[in-house]
Amino acid sequence: MKAVIYHNYGSPDVLKLADVEKPTPTDDQLLIKIHAVSINGADWEGLIGKPLYARIGGLRKPGRPILGSDIAGRVESVGKNITEFKPGDELFGEIPGYHGGFAEYVCTHGKTMALKPASLTFEEAAAIPQAGVIALRAIREKGQVQPGQKVLINGAGGSAGSFAIQLAKLYGAEVTGVDNVGKLDFMRSLGADHVIDYTREDFTRNGKQYDLILDVIAHRSVFAYKRALSPNGSCFFVGGSVAVLFQILLIGPWIRKSADRNITFLAVPQNRKDLVAITELCETGKVVPVIDRRYSLSEVPEALRYVGEGRAKGKVVITLG
Repeated sequence: MKAVIYHNYGSPDVLKLADVEKPTPTDDQLLIKIHAVSINGADWEGLIGKPLYARIGGLRKPGRPILGSDIAGRVESVGKNITEFKPGDELFGEIPGYHGGFAEYVCTHGKTMALKPASLTFEEAAAIPQAGVIALRAIREKGQVQPGQKVLINGAGGSAGSFAIQLAKLYGAEVTGVDNVGKLDFMRSLGADHVIDYTREDFTRNGKQYDLILDVIAHRSVFAYKRALSPNGSCFFVGGSVAVLFQILLIGPWIRKSADRNITFLAVPQNRKDLVAITELCETGKVVPVIDRRYSLSEVPEALRYVGEGRAKGKVVITLG
């Protein structure tokens, strides 16, 4: 089968399209023919090996040669212990371990997969899993956003951010989106009440405070986030520099006790329940998986470069046949 592989961390230039052995499912796995796979920030981090935690699978070289986790496709065969799905079923979801999606086929146990709704295309379904679940966990499950609250999303024009804006507006919040100047109009189109170009304004220094901050690209001091939070407000991080992550671990609990502000990581386990919940909102049209660009499998390096440069508005999807 065809797959995009890499053996060293680096720029998209280290990726190459190659013929690799088609996987064979074990008794506890199903084989999926992939029709679409979307790109997430985690794919870029796994490619370049930064931040350092992106090298958990291999410190010097990638532990697995194929990136990509959010897929949609059709079941081709199942192991004898699989009873939930059958050949021909159309599935979508995340691959455990966040690897293996930039290929024509993948084997998985299916526990993080769900049946694809007929109303969604393979591309739309592939755009939902990681980004949609992050947004759902931050805005609805953990943030419990209420009408009238002020919500700020840093990185709002990208993958998870595009879902988060829509969810925050759905639950009645006043939303501020932060991203680069090329995404200001895009964030407004999703419903953002206010937009900030991060190159011109630091949202932690403009004197405004928010009930909830979701930051998918954290690099500021924990004390800066404390300054931007309202009393009893929460700030959730889904990524960022190792230095900031250590600050959250060491100082976050102290801030929570002394200043009544919750600054913490957002745990986002791969799970079917949250995937189904956000997808139901997409089925009804209350939330839309916005696809900026589509690429072929051979164009994965170009697609990753586009995402890594911060230009993608919403999701970028790889389509296969």
